[in-house]
Amino acid sequence: MEDLAPIIIVPAFFGIIAYIVKIISDNRIRQRLIDSGQIDEKVKYLYFKTPSTLADPISSVRWGLLGISLGLGVLFGQQFPEGQKEQMTLCAMFILAGVAFLIYYFIAKHEIRKKSSMGSGE
Repeated sequence: MEDLAPIIIVPAFFGIIAYIVKIISDNRIRQRLIDSGQIDEKVKYLYFKTPSTLADPISSVRWGLLGISLGLGVLFGQQFPEGQKEQMTLCAMFILAGVAFLIYYFIAKHEIRKKSSMGSGE
Protein backbone atom coordinates (compact mmCIF):
# COMPACT_ATOMS: atom_id res chain seq x y z
CA MET A 1 0.00 0.00 0.00
CA GLU A 2 2.91 2.36 0.69
CA ASP A 3 4.14 1.86 -2.88
CA LEU A 4 0.84 3.14 -4.26
CA ALA A 5 0.93 6.45 -2.38
CA PRO A 6 3.39 8.28 -4.70
CA ILE A 7 1.57 6.94 -7.75
CA ILE A 8 -1.70 8.46 -6.53
CA ILE A 9 -0.48 11.59 -4.74
CA VAL A 10 1.81 13.03 -7.43
CA PRO A 11 -0.77 13.03 -10.28
CA ALA A 12 -3.46 14.27 -7.89
CA PHE A 13 -1.21 17.14 -6.79
CA PHE A 14 -0.48 18.23 -10.36
CA GLY A 15 -4.13 17.77 -11.30
CA ILE A 16 -5.22 20.08 -8.49
CA ILE A 17 -2.66 22.70 -9.52
CA ALA A 18 -3.83 22.50 -13.16
CA TYR A 19 -7.46 22.87 -12.05
CA ILE A 20 -6.65 25.94 -9.94
CA VAL A 21 -4.79 27.54 -12.87
CA LYS A 22 -7.79 26.83 -15.14
CA ILE A 23 -10.23 28.43 -12.69
CA ILE A 24 -8.07 31.54 -12.35
CA SER A 25 -7.62 31.93 -16.11
CA ASP A 26 -11.34 31.41 -16.78
CA ASN A 27 -12.20 34.08 -14.23
CA ARG A 28 -9.73 36.51 -15.77
CA ILE A 29 -11.17 35.93 -19.25
CA ARG A 30 -14.71 36.45 -17.96
CA GLN A 31 -13.71 39.64 -16.19
CA ARG A 32 -12.00 41.00 -19.32
CA LEU A 33 -15.10 40.25 -21.40
CA ILE A 34 -17.32 42.01 -18.88
CA ASP A 35 -14.99 45.01 -18.59
CA SER A 36 -14.73 45.40 -22.37
CA GLY A 37 -18.52 45.35 -22.70
CA GLN A 38 -18.71 42.31 -24.96
CA ILE A 39 -21.20 40.60 -22.66
CA ASP A 40 -24.77 41.82 -22.33
CA GLU A 41 -26.24 42.84 -19.00
CA LYS A 42 -28.55 39.82 -19.30
CA VAL A 43 -25.62 37.40 -19.08
CA LYS A 44 -23.76 39.02 -16.19
CA TYR A 45 -25.96 37.31 -13.61
CA LEU A 46 -24.45 33.97 -14.63
CA TYR A 47 -21.03 35.02 -13.38
CA PHE A 48 -21.90 36.63 -10.08
CA LYS A 49 -23.71 35.07 -7.13
CA THR A 50 -25.89 37.17 -4.92
CA PRO A 51 -25.20 37.15 -1.19
CA SER A 52 -28.60 35.57 -0.51
CA THR A 53 -27.62 32.41 -2.41
CA LEU A 54 -24.23 32.16 -0.73
CA ALA A 55 -25.37 31.82 2.87
CA ASP A 56 -28.60 29.96 3.51
CA PRO A 57 -29.15 29.59 7.28
CA ILE A 58 -31.18 26.40 6.92
CA SER A 59 -28.41 24.84 4.83
CA SER A 60 -25.91 25.80 7.52
CA VAL A 61 -28.08 24.04 10.10
CA ARG A 62 -28.07 20.89 7.97
CA TRP A 63 -24.30 20.79 7.62
CA GLY A 64 -23.79 21.68 11.28
CA LEU A 65 -26.05 18.86 12.41
CA LEU A 66 -24.32 16.45 10.05
CA GLY A 67 -20.86 17.42 11.27
CA ILE A 68 -21.84 17.08 14.92
CA SER A 69 -23.50 13.72 14.34
CA LEU A 70 -20.51 12.32 12.45
CA GLY A 71 -18.19 13.48 15.20
CA LEU A 72 -20.39 11.87 17.82
CA GLY A 73 -20.47 8.69 15.72
CA VAL A 74 -16.68 8.52 15.69
CA LEU A 75 -16.54 9.22 19.41
CA PHE A 76 -19.16 6.55 20.14
CA GLY A 77 -17.51 3.97 17.85
CA GLN A 78 -14.13 4.38 19.51
CA GLN A 79 -15.55 3.11 22.80
CA PHE A 80 -15.76 -0.49 21.53
CA PRO A 81 -13.05 -3.17 21.73
CA GLU A 82 -10.30 -3.25 19.10
CA GLY A 83 -11.87 -5.97 16.93
CA GLN A 84 -15.20 -4.12 16.57
CA LYS A 85 -13.98 -0.54 16.59
CA GLU A 86 -14.02 0.09 12.82
CA GLN A 87 -17.40 -1.50 12.17
CA MET A 88 -19.10 0.15 15.12
CA THR A 89 -17.62 3.55 14.24
CA LEU A 90 -18.96 3.31 10.71
CA CYS A 91 -22.37 2.11 11.89
CA ALA A 92 -22.61 4.86 14.50
CA MET A 93 -21.66 7.50 11.93
CA PHE A 94 -24.37 6.38 9.50
CA ILE A 95 -27.04 6.04 12.19
CA LEU A 96 -26.31 9.44 13.72
CA ALA A 97 -26.09 11.08 10.29
CA GLY A 98 -29.54 9.69 9.54
CA VAL A 99 -30.84 11.07 12.82
CA ALA A 100 -29.29 14.46 11.98
CA PHE A 101 -31.04 14.52 8.59
CA LEU A 102 -34.36 13.65 10.26
CA ILE A 103 -33.89 16.50 12.74
CA TYR A 104 -33.02 18.81 9.84
CA TYR A 105 -36.16 17.70 7.98
CA PHE A 106 -38.39 18.69 10.88
CA ILE A 107 -36.59 22.01 11.38
CA ALA A 108 -36.85 22.85 7.66
CA LYS A 109 -40.51 21.81 7.57
CA HIS A 110 -41.23 24.08 10.53
CA GLU A 111 -39.41 27.01 8.86
CA ILE A 112 -41.26 26.51 5.58
CA ARG A 113 -44.61 26.49 7.39
CA LYS A 114 -43.62 29.61 9.32
CA LYS A 115 -42.63 31.44 6.11
CA SER A 116 -45.78 30.37 4.26
CA SER A 117 -48.04 31.46 7.13
CA MET A 118 -46.28 34.84 7.30
CA GLY A 119 -46.63 35.28 3.55
CA SER A 120 -50.33 34.40 3.46
CA GLY A 121 -51.21 37.03 6.08
CA GLU A 122 -52.52 34.66 8.76
